[in-house]
Amino acid sequence: MKYLRKEWRRIKQLVALFVGGTMFMVFSCQAINPPFVIQHLGEGQSIIRIEEQKKFLLLPVEEASPEVRLRMIVDNGVVCEMNVRLAINKVDYFVPVDLSGFDGKSLSFSIQSIPDTAVCWNEMKLSDSFDAGNREEFRPLYHFTPQYGWMNDPNGMVYKDGVYHLFYQYNPYGSVWGNMHWGHATSADLVSWEHQPVAIAPDALGTIFSGSCVVDEDNTAGFGAGAIIAFYTSASDRQVQSMAYSLDNGKTFRKYARNPILTSTQRDFRDPKVFRHEATGKWIMVLAVGQEMQFYSSANLKDWTYESSFGEGQGAHGGVWECPDLVELPVEGTELKKWVLICNINPGGPSGGSATQYFVGTFDGKTFVNESPQTTKWMDWGKDHYATVTWSNAPEGRHIALAWMSNWQYANNVPTMQYRSGNSVPRDLSLYVSDGEVYLKSSPSRELLTLRGKAEKKRSFKVDRAYNIDKLLAGNTGTYEMEMTIRNRNAEVIGFQLFNSKGEKVDIYYNLVEKRLAMDRTKSGIVSFSPDFPAVTFAPVEGNTEMRLRIFVDKSGIEIFGDDGRVAMTNLVFPSEAYNRISFYAKGGSYAVSDFEVYRLR
Repeated sequence: MKYLRKEWRRIKQLVALFVGGTMFMVFSCQAINPPFVIQHLGEGQSIIRIEEQKKFLLLPVEEASPEVRLRMIVDNGVVCEMNVRLAINKVDYFVPVDLSGFDGKSLSFSIQSIPDTAVCWNEMKLSDSFDAGNREEFRPLYHFTPQYGWMNDPNGMVYKDGVYHLFYQYNPYGSVWGNMHWGHATSADLVSWEHQPVAIAPDALGTIFSGSCVVDEDNTAGFGAGAIIAFYTSASDRQVQSMAYSLDNGKTFRKYARNPILTSTQRDFRDPKVFRHEATGKWIMVLAVGQEMQFYSSANLKDWTYESSFGEGQGAHGGVWECPDLVELPVEGTELKKWVLICNINPGGPSGGSATQYFVGTFDGKTFVNESPQTTKWMDWGKDHYATVTWSNAPEGRHIALAWMSNWQYANNVPTMQYRSGNSVPRDLSLYVSDGEVYLKSSPSRELLTLRGKAEKKRSFKVDRAYNIDKLLAGNTGTYEMEMTIRNRNAEVIGFQLFNSKGEKVDIYYNLVEKRLAMDRTKSGIVSFSPDFPAVTFAPVEGNTEMRLRIFVDKSGIEIFGDDGRVAMTNLVFPSEAYNRISFYAKGGSYAVSDFEVYRLR
């Protein structure tokens, strides 16, 4: 047995005992009641016995270490299992295991495959607190991120009683993918978020993959009028669909006793999106199944009937289809509405890796029909906009989308450790017509305007060859918004570079001959963590003589919106200092910039 506590200073005696062929290392210490006891049982197997009631067991993590399985045991029964990269050679950071609620019970952990010499045994500790204060230079300020740990897909987004609920794929035990839970945060305004306890944790059916929530106003499921009902994929050897319900406005969830509610022989069978189809009076579930979407209907949210499939010969098929959504949107300038099927794909995006494609058409409660089967349409043309879904029950009939701001090509390797991944800014969706084709427009949600501080305005200027602005903001910390109007005269290329004193830069330009917008981040800062990261992304544009741009910059990401969201491009960047200078340039002619404003964002 090994009595450990960091503050112990004196060891009086070391005795090696051999009992039944197993060696136990015994440390006799001044501490009379050690906080926990570690027993090394041989062959990398160990047991931690908690002897003192504290709120957290803090586990030291080394990301280069292999995952090991921890089992949390209460009164000889396993209550929780997790995979953790326990530190073998060095400590990168700590993660907390919540021990609250087990007062007066026998509490221990079983761990396999960690050598007795690993540094974790000397570094783990018990504590009543966990410091989640920001220690990351690249953490954005107005994009949502978890306090610590890994995050990917937005899940279960629902609005009720003045509160936006954001659930998300979450690993509380490390900053790489694994241990999928539903994390939870709430907001009254889509920009200021309050972290909440984990909403849904793994169980005997598996870890908790992506899904959605609805408000059951009419009590069709029988859990209570106004219940928030969550649908998610239970992922183990197979992927099945499960449900849970909340009777306290999303604070806590109880899992349905008869889970799973839907099964399949297909291995990729996940990410249920549920919504009410008013025309038929039924609930609809859309599921991602391999490289197609399947539609199911239900009257009570528990019993589901297969209706149809969509996907063969439609859109991009470079990878698996994931995270579906189906919304009915207005067509600007008309009284028409059309259905939009959102389909996230990985890999197979226009710039490699993950991306969000969509289809416009009709839906009658049973079958979705794509009106442009020969055309592939993308919601965002950057490399870092994936798993896009919308809020259920949003006020004023709005359809507000949110995306995971990363790419599976390198998401586990970006240069942060306390946390990994954030979300895009919220975007309101609508449709517009161009050359007889209907496209999706994603505009920055109006709530983002409340973040603006005083504007730094620049006078209108002409760009013949080059025009430089040496300081965008005084005391720039890398968190701001730029807005400008560009009027072309006869230039073939209209561009500008955001850069810093280190020579790191992002080059953004319109090529009007090729009719496309580009963002080049190949020299943007730290790019060496993945060969897929230094890239140039492109988006088609209409080539108008006047272009309006809004650009959101936030520590480690840039989102460009052209012409009120007709074109969108999202890319991560990791500069060693803020981009605080801008240089405009023209090729083949000149252009004018007016209404150039830079806002420090709160």
